[in-house]
Amino acid sequence: MATITSNSFSCDTLEIIAFRLHDQEFCVKTTTIREIRGWAPSTPIPHAPADVIGVMNLRGSVIPIIDLSYKLGMKSTVANERSAIVVTEVHNMVIGMLVDRVSDILTISSSQIQPVPEVSASFDKSFSEGIIASESGMICFLNLSKMFKGSEIDDLAA
Repeated sequence: MATITSNSFSCDTLEIIAFRLHDQEFCVKTTTIREIRGWAPSTPIPHAPADVIGVMNLRGSVIPIIDLSYKLGMKSTVANERSAIVVTEVHNMVIGMLVDRVSDILTISSSQIQPVPEVSASFDKSFSEGIIASESGMICFLNLSKMFKGSEIDDLAA
């Protein structure tokens, strides 16, 4: 994937990391990412929420692993050798998100982020900060702090 640039120098730029879930491209700000790890099986937790695959040991800390596809209302990801765990910090808690594969790190102009269109009155678009149109297609820009509410993160830590 090519770097997306803008001809305007007055706009703020953002670094994002793009990844795939099934046949769709998503991204988050790189400032929220701690590291990217290859797939490794996690340990299941009894009675965990449906989007929690389990936990893994990250240098002595136990972190929850979230099936990001399921969290977004898609079918669950079936992990394979190309899958990755995107380790992020949300509301002062470290979590891992299972993705099909990481695509690229991009620098974009904030003016390239377009609003998510209204689909219906009941449509909750709070998980997304917007849509980025690129040469290779559309990228949904996720808002992790809205996806993972503070109370939900507290429940994972308990």
